[in-house]
Amino acid sequence: NTIDMNKFKHFITPLLFVGLAVTFQSCLDDDDDKAMYHPTALVTVEPADDESFIMHLDDNTILQPVNMAKSPYGKKEVRALVNFSETVAPENGGSFRKVYVNWLDSIRTKRPVPTTDINDSKFGNDPVEIMRDWVTVAEDGYLTLRVRTRWNNPSAVHELNLLTGVNPENPHEFELRHNAHGDTNGEWGDGLIAFNLNGLPELNGTISIKLRWKSFSGEKTSEFSLRMRDGKQPQLLVEQLSDINIK
Repeated sequence: NTIDMNKFKHFITPLLFVGLAVTFQSCLDDDDDKAMYHPTALVTVEPADDESFIMHLDDNTILQPVNMAKSPYGKKEVRALVNFSETVAPENGGSFRKVYVNWLDSIRTKRPVPTTDINDSKFGNDPVEIMRDWVTVAEDGYLTLRVRTRWNNPSAVHELNLLTGVNPENPHEFELRHNAHGDTNGEWGDGLIAFNLNGLPELNGTISIKLRWKSFSGEKTSEFSLRMRDGKQPQLLVEQLSDINIK
């Protein structure tokens, strides 16, 4: 549920590694093949009832692994970085693709929480930066963020939460809260976190969501276009590995 801060230092710019806890599904035959160490994509790992799974590459494309019978995360739905190889080129740019998964590494995935009248004491009010990066993206009903903050204590926990109901006049407005639990100095480091917005009331189809947060230079806002996933999806809280002590 929390992540070793010592792994934080492995998540640096450029994004080459996601800590040391990578779930390898095949051996790296050539250590010099650096492409094998880079993530090919950011996906949603969606399990079926029999624990087999598909991966949502984007709002329109589904990846089916040919070398993994079950999800390494059981029945939990998570966002993850993946390195895969195409087994057969998709026909006519088709949206269903069969792939060979070389490795898969989950990131911390959470559900939003309601705002309260004691947000500062409950969720913290420490600054955090949201980085412009290919892994900062709104898709498949998820808001995935690459964040940057200062850390010093390897045993400290950095807690991030996405708050709903922060603007009674706009249900599509959210606030990101960071609780560093006193660990506010030291080195800069990056981490990933994803929030599952599927199933929230009044969020259907393609919507524009507004995000606000406290950065190191003051209050900031940003807007994202987000397409919610069609149909009812399992809403599962996830406990898995990531790169900083985020929970």
